[in-house]
Amino acid sequence: MGSDRRSLVVLASRVRYEEKRIMAALERRGAGYEYVDPRTLFTRAGVTRPGPELVLNREVGHFRALYAADALEAAGATVVNSAAATRVSGDKWHTSTALLERGIPTPTTALAMTSEAALDALEEIGYPAVIKPLVGSWGRLVTRVTGREMAVAVLEHIEALPSPQSHVIYVQELVRKADRDLRVLVVGGKALGATYRHGNEWRTNVARGAVSKPCPLHPRHTRLAVAAAAAVGADIAGVDLIEDRDGRLTVLEVNDRVEFRGLQEAHGAAIDVADAVAAHLIAVTAA
Repeated sequence: MGSDRRSLVVLASRVRYEEKRIMAALERRGAGYEYVDPRTLFTRAGVTRPGPELVLNREVGHFRALYAADALEAAGATVVNSAAATRVSGDKWHTSTALLERGIPTPTTALAMTSEAALDALEEIGYPAVIKPLVGSWGRLVTRVTGREMAVAVLEHIEALPSPQSHVIYVQELVRKADRDLRVLVVGGKALGATYRHGNEWRTNVARGAVSKPCPLHPRHTRLAVAAAAAVGADIAGVDLIEDRDGRLTVLEVNDRVEFRGLQEAHGAAIDVADAVAAHLIAVTAA
């Protein structure tokens, strides 16, 4: 990274739409920064080297993002989002427990150590339900199960996966909802805006073809999203909300290295997510 101490680093192994816009916003605001690919970094335990004062962590891979944040914080940097926030929000079980500890509504969830225990949990929660990997994004390997026979087949597949972490099974009730969910962007404790995400299937991820449309930001959306981001300790977060058929809102997920292209394009010039992120980073640097 060089021997000079930069005030701000943007950390990312892939420079996508979001990273390009954030770096452009920093440049417009006259904020000096350095782009660093985390794949070039190494840290010796117990050895402090000159490094950045502030790091925006945009690494796409959860474990690389987590350990990079840990190492950079150990070297004295402030990381946004912090390693603690990445650890919680990057793991669905940790997110669920953090939300419940703050009294924030979230779907009924269980964690099982074996397939047999998962089947018992599913019977208690009730079908249809959802089986999810603890770590993952874009709706990958998230499976809706409608009954025991289907659940057994899915769990047999999970047992064959090579990672021991995959064998710890996260199950959740399937909230009866409309054909959409909500994504609220939170930066620095403030809700910037929201979108409805409509899809042709039950998973409404933009990465799976869902379409984002502007959603009026109601105070109840704001309160819930800001509280959820605070529960996981995230300065910058995309909070996914589900509204059931009776209008009740629950928090489904909190995304710490959030992709915001769908929301940005839905709102156009009315909201500038990247500029809000840049302003927040500048404020943290100045604090």
